[in-house]
Amino acid sequence: MGGNGAPLVPTLARDAYVSDAVWDQERERIWFRQWVLVGRAEDLPRPGDRLVADVAGESIVVVRDAADVLHGFYNVCRHRGAQLVDPSGPPCGSFGKAIQCPYHSWTYGLDGALRRAPFLDGGELPQVALHPVAVDTWGGFVFVHLTPDAATPLADQLGPIPERVRRYPLADLRRGLTYTYEVAANWKVIAENYNECYHCGPVHPELCDLVPAFRRGGSDLEWPDGIPHRDGAWTFTMSGTSARAPFPDLDEFERVRHKGELVYPNLLLSLSAEHAAAFRLVPHGPSATTIVCDLLFHPDEIASPAFDPSDAGDLWDLVNRQDWAICESVQRGMTSRAWSGGWFAPMEDETADITRWYGRAMGHDG
Repeated sequence: MGGNGAPLVPTLARDAYVSDAVWDQERERIWFRQWVLVGRAEDLPRPGDRLVADVAGESIVVVRDAADVLHGFYNVCRHRGAQLVDPSGPPCGSFGKAIQCPYHSWTYGLDGALRRAPFLDGGELPQVALHPVAVDTWGGFVFVHLTPDAATPLADQLGPIPERVRRYPLADLRRGLTYTYEVAANWKVIAENYNECYHCGPVHPELCDLVPAFRRGGSDLEWPDGIPHRDGAWTFTMSGTSARAPFPDLDEFERVRHKGELVYPNLLLSLSAEHAAAFRLVPHGPSATTIVCDLLFHPDEIASPAFDPSDAGDLWDLVNRQDWAICESVQRGMTSRAWSGGWFAPMEDETADITRWYGRAMGHDG
């Protein structure tokens, strides 16, 4: 039992965190059957612009066409299977007016339809198109669904989150600073860590100076209402203050509090009064995850000659590195033959919700 008499909730079993076989099941049941974050709309501002992203080992390309519509495709030519874009290169670039395979120059429209191929006349040209993925956006974030015929609306997956954060101008924000981390931990370990602050006292002393309530593990906080800072502080920076103005439409609580949302499966969204931190999880197997942390600011602030995001960046990078180190410790411990599973304490109920979501997504009891 928990300290307040509540029962402890079991974590997922060991294999969910360390097994290659479970990872293969997750790819099919979660990553290829859910809307997955791949970037920001600002990554593709003009017709012909594209981004390439990894989704659980599948390389995906998103492109903006001349009508300002986003299209998504598997990064593979229909001719002989060559990749259209080298995924080891820069994630963003431009196709120009058409998508041309670098192998035999088969050329596709920005809508993915095959337009021409060298030395083939119209009668010989197959009526094919690039293999599609579904694309949708919310709050300036770009999501893809790798099984478009089975895709439900993105709004269904987002649930009540857009309403809870409606006063934050997410679609207008622009990237001011980016950190990329390679973390030797399962993506669920990272998500579980994000969704609780039971660990904050031992792991994040500087964060607890900014948010003293975190020293108590978060058990007495109303998370949907936002987290209050220490007296005199109102945002997530090293000083707790900023020369940047709060977002204009926030209510009186949002102007002095911090909010967080976990958008399953791979967006961790932290909202301060004058910036947002968006974490994109890119898993590469059961024990390796790339984390891209974008700090997003109002474009008017970025345009200012005095713009300096380091006050927020220094705090986030410190807290992030503390988190990733403890997540890697957890991952190493989970590989022990002695560990078969653990428990969530009562103040980790939001983290236990991941287990329930995971069970539903995987098609077994959650």
